[in-house]
Amino acid sequence: MDIWERLYNTAKDLYHPQYTSPFIYSHHVVCAIEAENGDIYTGFCIRSCSGVANLCAERVAAINMFVNSGQTKIKRIATFRDLPPSGNLSIPCGACREFLMQLSVENSETEIITDYKTRSTITLGELTPMWWGYDKLNEQNKS
Repeated sequence: MDIWERLYNTAKDLYHPQYTSPFIYSHHVVCAIEAENGDIYTGFCIRSCSGVANLCAERVAAINMFVNSGQTKIKRIATFRDLPPSGNLSIPCGACREFLMQLSVENSETEIITDYKTRSTITLGELTPMWWGYDKLNEQNKS
């Protein structure tokens, strides 16, 4: 079993779309991430009526990693709904890309599976090629 199969199988167990309350829908998108040390952390999407309280599966998984281990670096991400990742639906949204980059700039090397069958991937850095944070880091290093 390769790492992508491990990530997929771990996250798949979380997939069971449900209304937690009349205002919150969850478990309809799931994610597993491999931390720098090889541990796997999971998350699921939480959608609320207020919008600003929404949390994507990738951010929940990354927060779980950070809260439970203090780690900030992610090697790999697998995100999907009811079927294995295929196409752009498996790519993190802009808010998640931003959060993952701010968590650690080394996450620009994080591999994100885009097609489970072919094991095609893209890096977070490829999705955020001109990330604004690099300029801020360069300014801080000058002082």
